[in-house]
Amino acid sequence: MIYTKTGDKGFTSLVEGTRVPKYDIRIETYGSVDELNSYLAVVAEYAKPINMELYEYLKTIQRELFTIQTLLATKDEEMCKKLPQLPSQAIARIEGNIDKIDGELPRLQSFVIPGGSVVSAHTHVARCICRRCERLYVKLASEQPVASEIGVYLNRLSDYLFVLSRFFLKLEGKQEEYWHSSDN
Repeated sequence: MIYTKTGDKGFTSLVEGTRVPKYDIRIETYGSVDELNSYLAVVAEYAKPINMELYEYLKTIQRELFTIQTLLATKDEEMCKKLPQLPSQAIARIEGNIDKIDGELPRLQSFVIPGGSVVSAHTHVARCICRRCERLYVKLASEQPVASEIGVYLNRLSDYLFVLSRFFLKLEGKQEEYWHSSDN
């Protein structure tokens, strides 16, 4: 049965069974990572016909985000150690992909206005969701013990999503639009 009725009064359970209010910072954080994961599914589906390698890497990121969600949904530090962890190479892999993609893009001279294509626009939305996840993680980490690599991962992921949004435009043969302040 999909419904348990255990959350009807505004509380939910963490992995180890601890009951917390649904507005708890831990719930907000892993709930936002869940939102990011779901939104990356949209980006991945748009990426699939453009570049299968990017699609596959986005699917890898989704699996890693599920690991992060599980770790964030666990308050008990001992139990957390027994759960699946982020692969040791996950952050280095993101950085390598950033370097690879960024090396194929023109150097930025101004802020990029999000858009230019559907997949690029969706990737920018995912980047913004990722930044929110990172902000929530930082708040959570200031109040409770959480794995520091999660914050690093989210920070690098938002950088990756930024360069990926630009790279999609390049792959599609579309131009970036740059922001310039007006005299008005």
